Parts: sequence; structure tokens; C-alpha cells
Amino acid sequence: MHRLLVRPPTRSFAKRFITTATGRKLHPEKGDKVVVAMSGGVDSSVTAKLMVDQGYDVTGLFMRNWDARDESGTDTGCEWEKDWEDVRLVSKNLGIPCRMVDLTKEYWNNVFQPSLRVWEAGDTPNPDVWCNREVKFGALMNHLANDGEWLATGHYARKGWKTPPGSSMPRPQLLRSLDPTKDQNYYLSAIPEEGLERALFPLGELTKAEVRKIAESAGLPTAKRRESMGICFVGQRRRFNDFLVNYLKPKPGPICDLETGRIIGTHDGLWSYTIGQRIGLSGRMEREFVAAKGKAQNAIYVVNGSENPHLYKLNLTCKDWKWIWADSAPPEIDTRMGFNCLLQFRHRMDPVPCTVKRRHVTHIEIYFSEPQKAAAVGQIAALWDGDWCLGSGTIMRASPEPPRKLPWKAGQHDRQ
Repeated sequence: MHRLLVRPPTRSFAKRFITTATGRKLHPEKGDKVVVAMSGGVDSSVTAKLMVDQGYDVTGLFMRNWDARDESGTDTGCEWEKDWEDVRLVSKNLGIPCRMVDLTKEYWNNVFQPSLRVWEAGDTPNPDVWCNREVKFGALMNHLANDGEWLATGHYARKGWKTPPGSSMPRPQLLRSLDPTKDQNYYLSAIPEEGLERALFPLGELTKAEVRKIAESAGLPTAKRRESMGICFVGQRRRFNDFLVNYLKPKPGPICDLETGRIIGTHDGLWSYTIGQRIGLSGRMEREFVAAKGKAQNAIYVVNGSENPHLYKLNLTCKDWKWIWADSAPPEIDTRMGFNCLLQFRHRMDPVPCTVKRRHVTHIEIYFSEPQKAAAVGQIAALWDGDWCLGSGTIMRASPEPPRKLPWKAGQHDRQ
């Protein structure tokens, strides 16, 4: 596997005035317009401060992505109102203008509804990856005043520039942040090159502790705000399944022991559990984990123990693959030996070595050097060459697969 330059080019005088094929400078100049995507959290607040400190013409932009009226019939007391208030307080503190843009329609159509269809099918989507692709680096770009504006976000990532062989034009690279515990490349792995070209990631060289310290030193109102976790539309205090029942009809089915075929419980829908998740069943002493789903039988298969061999996969088939450089896939993927790189199919997992081969224009095969646990259909798989994120796609098959015929008969039910 060849190693490529992973640190951004230095901002020397000569470098500043190099432009891309679209005529964009590699870096903004003092006085250039920079829009900061502000969420009301400490990360985006510090991002805005850093942009102000560098002398840019900064505007804060708050995205309203979720409309609580879809569930409760009222917007009163919604999380977005609290977030928007914090954005206004931080903007006032920094002396910058801010505005709100309503992207609830785009989020509903391009992120939430597609996610519902995947959950309903029993698979495991990643709405946060789709949000970055479709909303933050998609629909939001259309709300910037002009093509000359830059978009800064609070993601822990870095951007570099590389000139491909045979070309004179630099192209943007999505690179891992210097803080591996906070790196968010996985969530950004599907963004288009044209969005990445206009993006700035000021936190890529910082740790979370350093970000907190900057916020506290500057007296930002969000300095001590707790970090948000989980899918944005579910919220912090709600169980995931309690949220989904508002949108998906229950479809009960059996929970089966994969190795014996016995029915040991029931579920409310294949979306109730994901691959690798521990299931706590009443009266069961064993530690049981979801190993597979039988869609034809509407069944969930479980196995005993977190290290059961049935939880491990040897290779993945991915569809809808998108390289960040859409016209420049690694040429080795079309060779017999394939392309050696690194893979993640979850945000919080160590990158693992793999070999990638192309089987179709938008389908690729990924072969692990060692079996990997809990890869689920619907998840996003993303690839890196060293610290350089190349792109991602959706897992459509994880092999080996479970047996297609269940050894139990309809009506058999054992709750030992």
C-alpha cells in the first residue's frame, strides 16, 4: 500500500494563489467570506471563533433539520430552539451575524425517509453519513450567498491538496484529524469533492481538551455544554425503539437460536435489533447476541457469547459506492491482486487492513485480512489509504451468510 502526503500543504505566499480546476484558491485569504455551520455546541462555537481570529468575514449559519411537529404537533420547547438560542449567544459574543436556514424538508426527504425504508427492511442505515452528504455538504451549499464563500464546520477532520499524476490541478483530500479519539472522517466519507473543495475544518489539528480550553478562555456561552451523542432526530433522552414505533408498524417474529433452531423469544420488528447487539431475554441465563436476520422468515438469529464465530465475517459486498474523487478510483481495484487499504464500517472501530476489488461500476468486494465482527447490511463501509479517506458505500452482503432454511417449525416455541 503506497503512502501519500497526509498533512495539508503549508500556507506559503506562493501556495495561496494556486487555484483548482474550478478556480478556487486552496485557502481563504484575510477578508474572504466564511460561513460557519453552527449547531449550538462547543465545537462549532470554537470553529467560529478561530475563523474570526484569522480575519475572515464570518457569518454563523444554523441549520434546522428536524421538525418536532411531525411527532408531537407542536414546536414548543424543542431542542432546536435551545440550540438556536446558543448560536445567537455565541455569535453576539464573537460580534458576527448569524441566521437560520430551514432544511427540514431536505432532511426528511433525503435522510430520514430513506433511513426508515432501510430500518423497515431490517437493515442498519447510518443517517449521520447521509446528512453530511445530502444536507451539510449538499443542500446547505445552495444556501451560501455565492460560490466564493467557504464553509467551515466543527468536524474533527483535516483537508489537504494533492495534484494527481498527469494533472496540473490540485484536488482536495479528506484526511484524518490529529486526535484519533475524535476523528470524524467516517461520517464525512460520502461527501462530494465539490463540497470538500469549499470546506474548512479548523478543529482538525486540535484535541477536544484544547477546544474546551479555547472556549473557556474566550468566555463562550457553550464552553461547558455537554457533548451531544447519537442520531440527531432521536434526541438524548429517548430509547431508539421508542422513537421508531412512531413511524414503523410492529411486525412481530421469532428470535431463534442460530445453532439449535429453537425459538427463544419474539421481536416487534427486524428493526428492533442490529447485528452484534446483545439481547436480554427474560428467563435466559446466556449472553446472547444478534448474529443474523432472516428476512423471508421475519426471524432474528442469536448466538451465545460475544466472540461466537457466527458474529464474524470474511468479506463484504458494497453497493452505491462513491469515491470522493468520483472519476479517479484506485486503478488496482480492477486487478487480480486488488487494492490494499484500510476499512471502517462503524465510527468507533479501529481501521482494519483489507483488499478491495471492483465487480461492477458501483459495486465493490472487500476482503478482510482477518475476520471482522458485527458487520451489518445497510451500514456504511469507508476506505482509507493511510490517513486519506477515499470514499464509501453501503454494505449489501456480509459473508459468510447464515443458513437460509431454519430448522424450526411454525408454532414451535421454547423459552428455556
